[in-house]
Amino acid sequence: MSRWKRPLTCKKVKRILQNLGFHYRNTEGSHENWVKDENGRRWKVTVDCPKQPFTDFLVKSMASQAGVSVREFYKALNR
Repeated sequence: MSRWKRPLTCKKVKRILQNLGFHYRNTEGSHENWVKDENGRRWKVTVDCPKQPFTDFLVKSMASQAGVSVREFYKALNR
């Protein structure tokens, strides 16, 4: 695993999503939905905190749902 692809906890993923302009939308169950409306499009990222630390597959899935690359997803942690 490269240095920039460190394991992500739920707290870090939430910080990334906030830095990318997402906001929490209350839902039932263990999954959290984070949404962002931009340029007439709604982006929705599902975060399943009991699955933390998140595997590369889940990080890639969340980045895709957010409309960014995995590298951009990780960079948003330090904004």
